Amino acid sequence: MVGRPGVSTSGVATRGEWRVRADYSRVVTALFLPGQDLGEESATRVSATLQRVMAMSDSDVADTLHDLSSRFGDRHDDLAQIFRQNATRVHPHLGSPMSSQRYELLGAVFTHEITLEGSGICNPSVVPHPDQRSLAPGEQRVIMSYRAIGEGHLSTICFRTGVVTSRGDFRLDAPSAHPTTPTIHRGTVSKRLVRALLFDSHLDSETAAWILHHLGDEFTEAELNDAIVRMDHESDLRLHLITTSSTLRTMAANFYQSHFDESTDVSQRVLMPTTPAESRGLEDARFVLTDAQTGRYRATCAAYDGHSVTQKLIETDDFRTFTFSPLAGRGARNKGLALFPRRVRGRHVALSRLDHVSNYVTFSDDGRRWDEVYPIPNPASAWSMLQVGNCGSPLELPEGWLVLTHGIGPMRTYSIGALLLDLDDPTRVVAYVPEPLLTPIPDEQDGYVPNVLYSCGALLWAGTVIIPIGIADQSLGYATITLEVLREHLTPVA
Repeated sequence: MVGRPGVSTSGVATRGEWRVRADYSRVVTALFLPGQDLGEESATRVSATLQRVMAMSDSDVADTLHDLSSRFGDRHDDLAQIFRQNATRVHPHLGSPMSSQRYELLGAVFTHEITLEGSGICNPSVVPHPDQRSLAPGEQRVIMSYRAIGEGHLSTICFRTGVVTSRGDFRLDAPSAHPTTPTIHRGTVSKRLVRALLFDSHLDSETAAWILHHLGDEFTEAELNDAIVRMDHESDLRLHLITTSSTLRTMAANFYQSHFDESTDVSQRVLMPTTPAESRGLEDARFVLTDAQTGRYRATCAAYDGHSVTQKLIETDDFRTFTFSPLAGRGARNKGLALFPRRVRGRHVALSRLDHVSNYVTFSDDGRRWDEVYPIPNPASAWSMLQVGNCGSPLELPEGWLVLTHGIGPMRTYSIGALLLDLDDPTRVVAYVPEPLLTPIPDEQDGYVPNVLYSCGALLWAGTVIIPIGIADQSLGYATITLEVLREHLTPVA
């Protein structure tokens, strides 16, 4: 983290005093199958590698493990356990008995490090921390999520903690060492939501309906598999049974929980891609506290499989257990869905960018299927003439919903703006700020994606809007604007 005293301004908002750059030393481990990274068939290489490990002398095994411990022991928590876990994943398919040390070395051979931030960091959101104890008067503890882009452009969701003060200062805590990945538990699947997903994909066939008919309103993957097996004897009567079964299994896999041990710090926890729909990354999480009394947080994020994007819903009470489920409906297409912090007239509301170009408001009865969509008029501005979107969930003010927007102008410059929606009818724009709140200044132009300022969710505290910003996909910073200054720049819409 670097300090930035005397930072100049560009736009209405004021930059904060720190900037966090990508940290190449933040790594996690993963199973490594030689050849698989090149798209090759790995079975032969795995067997050959095992033979080489078995051919090593006991002293060479011990020396190699000692060398690995000295080079990597400080980079990971319980390295030996990591090796044993990966050995367990490979060994049952090979079946050769071996000593505990040789077993650890086998696991080490099939382990590699993944850099979380090797390509960049960007797109932060900030929400109140569930734990507000031991703070000075006027302070609030917060959690900042951000997108980390690593090797192969794989995107993960990471977290930092900090404190904001009544003066609008944002102190960011140093992250704990040893990032960690969660254990995954399969969740229950909503039949209603699966039907909506099938409808969106034009796959709501008679065969799919027949399989779902034999399942309850909520079911497990095991129950789905049982229903599919029961239909095998009707494969000659049901069209496309194999492809339909595969589609349903893929959809069911998108309902799961990521769980972290309570001994881990929030800044250690990394949400990794888990399902085929997420295979190339989880992007741009927009967290929001949707129920302050119960402490329920929700976020939307974009799941990317290398070809297409789908929207995911993440729910948590404690930032330790995260429940994932898919979202359906026209309003949930593309990236950029942002949930309102509360219902409006009894209905769930969200900002949408379904056409990848403009802002919309979308409504839902259950918070899962978003079919009712209304466009939000965008005032013509040079700085947003190419494309507009949102910068996270709206903030509720007495006079309306404050929406931070992003706009793309000449030279693909991303700036951050603001508009105000009616509290009771959020499809109606009541005011906007004609000029950007923030546009890139010279030391914010260079990076993995030049000329970009972007946010996925701001915080309102003590009369000040705290805006975390991703800068050129290479660093994170923040900016502030008081409500007094913001109101001075709002232009009413006739």
